[in-house]
Amino acid sequence: MARVVHFEIPFDDKARAIKFYASSFDWQLNDMPAMNYVIANTVAVGEDQRPKEPGAINGGLTERNMEAAGPVVYVDVPSIDDAIEKVEAAGGTVVTPKTPIPNMGAFARVTNTEGNVVGLFSQNP
Repeated sequence: MARVVHFEIPFDDKARAIKFYASSFDWQLNDMPAMNYVIANTVAVGEDQRPKEPGAINGGLTERNMEAAGPVVYVDVPSIDDAIEKVEAAGGTVVTPKTPIPNMGAFARVTNTEGNVVGLFSQNP
């Protein structure tokens, strides 16, 4: 069973979004200007940067784009290529092809049969 491991929420104004999530939910937000990305910790993390609480997930805030105009949940899969093959066989389509994440793994985005974008994530061994 593939589990949800990450979320991304788009923003139009990064500073405004950071202020909103910090003041509304007390999330710990770490701006990464070089990537135009904000790490959003909703729970404490260990040295490995993974949530300490079983079942909890952290995520990020990212600039809104046409590939993923709304919030996206990311599902952990053993192989992006195999997952894409299964998604396409089930009637879904690829929105963002397999993309490496240096020192972490890879991601892709697909649409389901209802037109929703779902992220795929595969960690490096």
